[in-house]
Amino acid sequence: MIVLGLILLIIGYLTGLSLLYTVGGIVLIVGVVFLILGQVGRPVGGRKAWF
Repeated sequence: MIVLGLILLIIGYLTGLSLLYTVGGIVLIVGVVFLILGQVGRPVGGRKAWF
């Protein structure tokens, strides 16, 4: 999710599409939150690991 967010941010910035830029930022933030929750051992969505 973090990589997808970064890709969307870059594409949105280069093309000038604010929608892609905004969605990329949101996806990036959600990915970082999931990463932090997973690192502290808290299950996300009822699962401890996502494969």
